[in-house]
Amino acid sequence: MAVDASNALDVVKAAKFVGAGLAAIGTGAAGIGVGTLFGQFLNGALRNPSAVEGQFGRLIFGFAVTEALGIFALLIAFLLLFAV
Repeated sequence: MAVDASNALDVVKAAKFVGAGLAAIGTGAAGIGVGTLFGQFLNGALRNPSAVEGQFGRLIFGFAVTEALGIFALLIAFLLLFAV
């Protein structure tokens, strides 16, 4: 099978789609992380309601970091699709 310019471009385009799909997995993982984060917070809050005020700031920080990583993964997926 001869490799010509059209086949090479198809391989590059396919690799871009595969890479963007793999990078987009991070957005789903961020959703799972946020759900786990809030679920564990509620579990701890129900066990020890007096500690809620001290842990709420950590909850918001964890939420922000998790969402930032999800947005970063989405950015990488878009860069692979449209900029490379």
